[in-house]
Amino acid sequence: MKSIVITPKTRTELDLLSALLKKLNIEAAYINPEEKEDLGLKILMRQSDRKKIVPKSKVIRKLKSA
Repeated sequence: MKSIVITPKTRTELDLLSALLKKLNIEAAYINPEEKEDLGLKILMRQSDRKKIVPKSKVIRKLKSA
């Protein structure tokens, strides 16, 4: 089954959504901002083109310019 990620803007919204999910008997998991970022990076990594090979020198040059 697919999942959905919801980011409430306020504590009140979080409490309301939590109560609604509990009433509907829907399982909910809470993640912190760092875990949310890791999830986004994981999704991007899955979508990346792994067939293209980039030379190490080009990666190093890009890292140094950042």
